[in-house]
Amino acid sequence: MKSDILKIANKKFKSRLIVGTGKYKSMKECANAIKISGAEIVTVAVRRVNISDKSKPLLMDYIDPKKIMYLPNTAGCFTSRDALRTLRLAREIGGWRIVKLEVLGDKKNLFPDMIETLKSTEVLSKEGFKVMVYCNDDPLMCKRLENSGASAIMPLAAPIGSGLGIQNITNIKILRNQTKVPLIIDAGIGQASDAVEAMEIGCDAVLINTAIAKAKEPYQMAEAMKYAVIAGRKSFLSGRIMPNLLGSPSTTKKGLI
Repeated sequence: MKSDILKIANKKFKSRLIVGTGKYKSMKECANAIKISGAEIVTVAVRRVNISDKSKPLLMDYIDPKKIMYLPNTAGCFTSRDALRTLRLAREIGGWRIVKLEVLGDKKNLFPDMIETLKSTEVLSKEGFKVMVYCNDDPLMCKRLENSGASAIMPLAAPIGSGLGIQNITNIKILRNQTKVPLIIDAGIGQASDAVEAMEIGCDAVLINTAIAKAKEPYQMAEAMKYAVIAGRKSFLSGRIMPNLLGSPSTTKKGLI
């Protein structure tokens, strides 16, 4: 497993767990959970998390961007215009070019607006951004995103924050077979077994926020997710046995007493 490295936009990571920084009780709790999770990438909502106002507590005071990669995202954006402005601002503030694009279509279900998302991906790619894209699990639209220069495809497993787990496993498997860039489950993970399932399908990583931040014991859940991702990845790489409706004895039939 030491040589099993996750590569995103020419950067290398040992951990395949990406953790969000929202919904925690405090920045201190957030920082502790991330440390326990072993994550090397954290998502940062540019419009919600303080990364520039030095008169208030800064995220950088708790999570060192020199040790953990910040992934600015466009959470809360409902138009391509807002998303583009937000990520250009992130570039100006911190020089970030690897970013997470998220353009929502409605405030109730928080599903991505794929037309605005595709439009934004095309523009950002031309401007030199390395775009990791939150999207639905439509194989045709995901291929268009990839062809438009996306550095990672990030389909939802279920609505953001729902904790429902993977609802359309068939489409995720289709995406795994067709996607050449990293495939990362982005939303809907609720418990450790969901993370295992995503990794066993062959996804390259999972992004988890609510399942950790809103758990009764965030630190325990952070650790559970850490090992779930590792277990799922090992299972995938090991090559599972083929399912069989009939029983198969564990011992040889030869040499019976």
